[in-house]
Amino acid sequence: MVAGFDRYIQLARCFRDEDLRADRQPEFTQIDLEMSFVDTDDIMEMAEGFISKLMKETVDVDIPMPLPRMTFAEAMEKYGSDKPDTRFDMLINDITDWADQTDFVVFKNAIADGGAVKAIVAKNAAATYTRKKIDKLTEHAKGIGAKGLAYIRWADEEPNCSFNKFLKDDELNNLITELGAEKGDCVFIISDKTSSALSILGSLRLIIAKELGIIPEGKWNYLWITEMPFFEQDEETGEWVAMHHPFTMPMEECIEYLDTDKGKVRAKAFDLVLNGTELSSGSMRITDCELQNKMFELLGMEQEEIDAKFGFLVEAYHYASPPHGGMGIGLDRLAMIICGADSLRDVTAFPKVQNASELMSGAPSTIDDIQLDELGIDIKSCE
Repeated sequence: MVAGFDRYIQLARCFRDEDLRADRQPEFTQIDLEMSFVDTDDIMEMAEGFISKLMKETVDVDIPMPLPRMTFAEAMEKYGSDKPDTRFDMLINDITDWADQTDFVVFKNAIADGGAVKAIVAKNAAATYTRKKIDKLTEHAKGIGAKGLAYIRWADEEPNCSFNKFLKDDELNNLITELGAEKGDCVFIISDKTSSALSILGSLRLIIAKELGIIPEGKWNYLWITEMPFFEQDEETGEWVAMHHPFTMPMEECIEYLDTDKGKVRAKAFDLVLNGTELSSGSMRITDCELQNKMFELLGMEQEEIDAKFGFLVEAYHYASPPHGGMGIGLDRLAMIICGADSLRDVTAFPKVQNASELMSGAPSTIDDIQLDELGIDIKSCE
């Protein structure tokens, strides 16, 4: 873009250094694009045109445009995920004010530590979620960071509440009324740091929905997630790190918080989500040399390191750059969902297994000395 290109698009083969899972392979294909003299709306509208044409020509589905948008904060507050599956309800409720009035020490301690108490209502789940199945769900919750799982199971005339002995008269009825729970429902509650409570319930929400079979087939719920946080704080070190890449443009109204409150800084960044799977990430890029240099400094880089690693970029911005932004769409993930596959391995040629090996060819395999000589590579064994 600095060199004067108006826009470009490429099918890029990418490699990632992350653990494998059903929707992640160590190498993948990305539709990568960049555009000059645009803002976020222009990029998103262009992508919507692509999605509309793609869905119509591949599966003969008309996707209503424009696609709905939801801020990152709203997605986390309602769904406990930055890639929410909006095909079903079961939204997260904040019951912190109610919990703070009770004598249940687990709730009280979480709130005293600055946390929150959150709940989801699983409609008509009491018949499926027996005590044994709730115990299994509790173990799963503990496995992803929960300290425990409180619940209300309303299978009989009176609801069974796991913490009822700590409640005063009418407190249980008040909660049930507040949540809109009815006979036949289950309520699951997490008390923890707000971010932890939300993410844990977000995960449980998906598990419960699959168990109850309430996720409708044949729905294509595309969704834009906007106003992503620029920084996230490392819980162990307390340091602030870039949530995306450090070239993302902060929102203009947030620049004043760069030095005073990094948690308030939101980015001109956006994700495209389909049925709970992230398909794309995009953003506007920083084009101001002073702001770009400052972002590196805020991430703990010394000027010498900035000059060595990114001096070419900061220097180029001294001579001006058009406002530009772009995005990358995961072609493999898109194909996986359109084909109704459960794993990227079903739509990828020569897919890799958990240890990143490819079973058909046996790759990676031993390289002989002749091949190493051709590449100018020397391998030394370490004891």
